[in-house]
Amino acid sequence: MSQKGTQSIQFEEAPYIISSASVVGKKEGEGPLGGLFDMVGKDDLFGEDTWEEAESTLQKEAATLAVGKAGIAKEEIRYIFGGDLLGQSIATTFGLMELNIPLFGLYGACSTAGESLSLAAMTVAAGFGDQVLAVTSSHFASAEKQFRFPLEYANQRPLSATWTVTGSGAFVLGKKRSKARITGVTTGKVVDFGIKDSMNMGAAMAPAACATIYQNLIDFDRSPDDYDKIITGDLGYVGQEILIKLLREKGFDISKQHMDCGIEIYDSKTQDTHSGGSGCGCSAVTLSASFLPQLEKGTLHRILFVPTGALLSTVSFHEGQSVPGIAHGVVIEHA
Repeated sequence: MSQKGTQSIQFEEAPYIISSASVVGKKEGEGPLGGLFDMVGKDDLFGEDTWEEAESTLQKEAATLAVGKAGIAKEEIRYIFGGDLLGQSIATTFGLMELNIPLFGLYGACSTAGESLSLAAMTVAAGFGDQVLAVTSSHFASAEKQFRFPLEYANQRPLSATWTVTGSGAFVLGKKRSKARITGVTTGKVVDFGIKDSMNMGAAMAPAACATIYQNLIDFDRSPDDYDKIITGDLGYVGQEILIKLLREKGFDISKQHMDCGIEIYDSKTQDTHSGGSGCGCSAVTLSASFLPQLEKGTLHRILFVPTGALLSTVSFHEGQSVPGIAHGVVIEHA
C-alpha cells in the first residue's frame, strides 16, 4: 500500500472482490433492477415479527449467499466489517451473531458500504486476512420508525425526500484472483453545509460527495474521463444536481460520468419514490447487482464508487443540530 495525496491509498497488490450478494425487499424487486438481485423478499418482514428482525435477516441472508458464492466455508472468513442505520447497529449484531466470525461494527450512515469495503480492502492488502466480508443493510420501515414517523402515521413526504432501500449487500474480498479488484480508496471527511432539513438528504450529502470526489481526482492526478462511471450512493435527483454544480465550481465536470444508485434502483414516477433511494443497502445492492457484473464482464473498466451518508441521529435532529455528511470513495477496476 502507498499513500496518495492527503486522503487516499493506492494498493500495490490490489485485493479482489471474490463474490457478492444482494437481498432486497418487494418494492426494490419491482424496480428497474429487480431481475438482477440474488433474492427478493415476498414481503418486507422476511418471515419475522418486527422490522428490525427483518433487517437482521436481510444481512444474514446476504452474508451467507456471498460466502457460498465464494466457494468457501464461513470459518475461512477472517473478519467482518458490517453496519446499518439502527441504534447500536442492532441489525448487524443480531443478524451476523450466528456466523461466529470476528466483527467490526461500523457506522457511516448511508456511506457505510464504502467504509466497509475500504477497511476490508486495507485489511486484505496489508496481509491481515486472506478473506474478509463487508456487509451493510437498511430497511425502509425500521429507518422510518427510528428517524422520522411510524408508518401508521401516514405522513406526507416532500418531493425532496428519498425512499430508504430495504436491502443488504455483502462482498467477500480476498487475494484469490477474480474479475474485479479494489485498487484504491479515498476516505472522506465530515462536511457540514448547515442543512437542517432531514427530509432532504441529497442536499445534506452532496457537499461531502463533492469533497471526496474532488480529493480523489487530485490525489490520484486523474480527470473525470479516467473513470467510466463516478457512482454516488444516495443523492437522488436533488443531490445529483447539487453535486454536479459544486464540482463544476471546482473545475471538474462529471455530468457525463455520474450515476447515482438512488436514481437507478427505483422508477420514481411509477413507484412514488420522489427524489430516489437511500440507505446503507442502496449503494451496496446496486453495486452488487448492477455495476459489479459490468466490471466483471469488462463493459466497465474503472469506476469510482462513492456511497454518501447523512450523519444525524434522532437526538441531534431534535436538538436542532444540522445534518453533516460524509462520503467514502472506492476505486474498482476490471481485472
